[in-house]
Amino acid sequence: MTDFYDALEQRDPSLREASLLQALPTQIAHAQTRAPAWTKILEGVDAASIHTRQALAQLPVTRKYELLARQQAERSSDVFGGFSAVRFGKTMPRVFASPGPIYEPEGEATDYWRMARAMYAAGFRAGDLIHNCFSYHFTPAGAMMESGAHALGCSVFPAGTGQTEQQLQALLELRPSAYSGTPSFLKILLEKAAEGQTPLPFLRKAFVSGEAFPPSLRDWLAERGVTAYQCYATADIGLIAYETASREGLVVDEGVLVEIVRPGTGDPVAEGEVGELVVTTLNPDYPLIRFGTGDLTAILPGSCPTGRTNQRIKGWMGRADQTTKVRGMFVHPGQVDQVVKRFSQVRKARLVVSGEMANDHMHLHVETEHATDELQAALAQAVRDITKLRADIVFAKPGSLANDGKVIEDARSYQ
Repeated sequence: MTDFYDALEQRDPSLREASLLQALPTQIAHAQTRAPAWTKILEGVDAASIHTRQALAQLPVTRKYELLARQQAERSSDVFGGFSAVRFGKTMPRVFASPGPIYEPEGEATDYWRMARAMYAAGFRAGDLIHNCFSYHFTPAGAMMESGAHALGCSVFPAGTGQTEQQLQALLELRPSAYSGTPSFLKILLEKAAEGQTPLPFLRKAFVSGEAFPPSLRDWLAERGVTAYQCYATADIGLIAYETASREGLVVDEGVLVEIVRPGTGDPVAEGEVGELVVTTLNPDYPLIRFGTGDLTAILPGSCPTGRTNQRIKGWMGRADQTTKVRGMFVHPGQVDQVVKRFSQVRKARLVVSGEMANDHMHLHVETEHATDELQAALAQAVRDITKLRADIVFAKPGSLANDGKVIEDARSYQ
């Protein structure tokens, strides 16, 4: 097999779904037993009954800020806040820290973050030397890529970040065929090499992440002989989705189950609608059940033209946490959802905050086929009951509000 990392990528979608859902009850029971945080969060949940997406959707979404809060509250007794199922020692070779700080355990499994699949799709093969410019300090990014590279049979130069001159010297002398790191740093390296009239013709492929990778930058790299592909991964989950040669969205990894939910809620949205990406991982060492990434995306219809049959997401489309301060009070996406759920006539809503600082105005735009004065008054009262603030109600035709995942739009002028 040359085009695919393994046979899993070409599975019939129904077989993949059945496999994921079959593993779900075991993972939930394991989390409840081995990770004290999940014992509390999933108290009263019958793990055996969570074998459908509908059942999974009834469980609470745990978001990154909640994970951090639990870690902070339990620092003295459990630095992982009860989320880790493994402890210091052989089963946890390394510990990393992300901003917060949030501490993440690394388990002992080969390719613990499952990066090899994505790197293979980017053209990395056994025998390649990879110049790895992800950080090896505090955060797991460098180790994530290195473990995936080793699983593929690649060698790695642990370059890390910064030290551009030394990096260029290493590149010229080691002549790696591949780069991993942020796309912006690769651009810096290629520009520096061009300035010094020391081209890097041997560097032909790149695997990038950690920041936006627009088509303009992708094309800029290609013009200089480097074919680059991106992935979407987090320090908590590992690989979530990856780009393929089709350049049509990102294919979801085989080791996770993804949902798209309405921001501020745990409610799944229709396919194609933008919402927050929620991930359940089958990693037994660090089980995360309905983990809210805080990132917006949407499911793309159909399957990848390369023949990979898993779901595809559009990629990163912004942040889901749209909490906004209005007249000294915080308004949350979940509050807008509470308003919507009071009225069966309302399909979708978007709260727009306009005006200038200290002179805020709220307009709740709602999609409905029943634009009556009575509904308008009831909606205005509901907004006031839930947010303690006044809002004007603006009716909109069904399907007319933007499909961009925004529940709250801050349109104020800050000049």
